[in-house]
Amino acid sequence: MSGRATPNPNANPRAVPVARGPIPSSTATGTGTGSGPGRGPTGHGTRGTGTETPGTFTGTGTGTPAPVGPERGALEAGAESKAAPPLPPPRSSSLAYDLATATVLWRRDLVRFFRQPSRLAGALGQPIIFWFVIGAGMSGTFRMSGGGGPGYLAFFYPGVVLMVVLFASIFTTLSVIEDRHRGFLQAVLAGPGSRFALVLGKTLGSASVALTQAALFLLLAPAAGIPYLSVSWPLLLAALGLAAIGLAALGFAVAWFVDNVQGYHAIQMTLLVPLWVVSGAMFPVPADRPGFAAVMRWNPLSYAVSATRRALAGPEAPGVLPGSALEDLAVCAAFAGAGLLLALLATRRAPRP
Repeated sequence: MSGRATPNPNANPRAVPVARGPIPSSTATGTGTGSGPGRGPTGHGTRGTGTETPGTFTGTGTGTPAPVGPERGALEAGAESKAAPPLPPPRSSSLAYDLATATVLWRRDLVRFFRQPSRLAGALGQPIIFWFVIGAGMSGTFRMSGGGGPGYLAFFYPGVVLMVVLFASIFTTLSVIEDRHRGFLQAVLAGPGSRFALVLGKTLGSASVALTQAALFLLLAPAAGIPYLSVSWPLLLAALGLAAIGLAALGFAVAWFVDNVQGYHAIQMTLLVPLWVVSGAMFPVPADRPGFAAVMRWNPLSYAVSATRRALAGPEAPGVLPGSALEDLAVCAAFAGAGLLLALLATRRAPRP
């Protein structure tokens, strides 16, 4: 017989069955007795030797018990790790996290703008009133040097377009203070994105809102005597886009340091509104006052206004600065880069709680 024992019909059915199979280097010693009606010849197995009689069974053997429990699990885990080493975890690119963070913040500002009808109404109502009231009041007294030239409403129109970008950038970057008070800004800083992604996302979001409001106001260009077909749209988009980025980044830097809305408005109105007034938006550069003309030429917003005038009324439009459109765009690009750098340096300081 090959070593199989005859099953015992009187054995307890709840008894735990003995696992069959060879146990590596196992030796054991022991004796046992059992009863059963079966008979069988002498058998030899891997666990030892034994003889079975009609009533008793005795067996002897020697061996070392195999590890069980946690020890066996550790050995099996070690064997599996040696057999098939796990793959290293994937490394996510930091650039992907930065792009995702900037995109989310950019879309968030746009969605908030379009979900607030009052802001859409104000984007058109306020500049229209400002343009008509001041333009109508100044039209009787405004005269270009040398005579001739457009009326004041047409001259003032490019300045109002930039004013829309200016005020939209101010009010949109105000959300930095609100996000800090609600804990959203701290959550973004704790995320995988860098601080530059935070600056870029908020700046592009504010600039996009400002360009959207400017686009709505540009629908009134024919009312100012400016046909759509005569507009240099690439130059206009570049000038307004760079100005919006620079103003939004500057507003971000101010909002990062200021803890309340009232202080933010006070600083912005004191700083940016005078820059807009002396940018040539309301009156051309005075040739008979060199000091005032020098201040206007050092003002970066003057070049944004000049580029906007070239795009709307031609390269030789009244009120443009000496030079070319490329020079105007170069100064606007430098202003946008300086604003982004200032905003990035501001984020090195921990935000107020």
